[in-house]
Amino acid sequence: MTETATAAAMVTINPLSRRHPVPAAPRPTRHRPEPRTPRHPLAGCARPAAGQRELARRFALRLVEVLTGVRPVGQLLRHTTHDGYRQLTTLVRRGPLRPPAGAARLGLGPVHEFAPAPDALEVCVRVAAGRRHHMVAFRLERHRRTEHWQCAAVEAR
Repeated sequence: MTETATAAAMVTINPLSRRHPVPAAPRPTRHRPEPRTPRHPLAGCARPAAGQRELARRFALRLVEVLTGVRPVGQLLRHTTHDGYRQLTTLVRRGPLRPPAGAARLGLGPVHEFAPAPDALEVCVRVAAGRRHHMVAFRLERHRRTEHWQCAAVEAR
């Protein structure tokens, strides 16, 4: 095997065919991993159907009315799971959304809903209380046997 030097690089001549030189193997380069783009936590979540969006808005209104003391907590008993009802009663006792005496009624802001699974809705709503704003988040799940939607978790801040 003969080697000849060219201006560009070292070229090895194929001994079987002297007409077509074979280029030398390229230098190994360092592998640089491509930068990872962070995955959005809601990637893969579908937008709920129109009926589910309306359900989320109606339940958000009822839930805020319970948390502000306008509606008794027992009215949502049929529409919550055991854990959801326990969380709801704890929140009502703490009273994070109770308006002070003589204050204007709380206003329901935009409702944002996401469907992480076909039988689940995760909803968050902003509640305006004068200059302050609160957030209420809850999860609705469809009951396997009855097909009714129930609140499985609720949180307010």
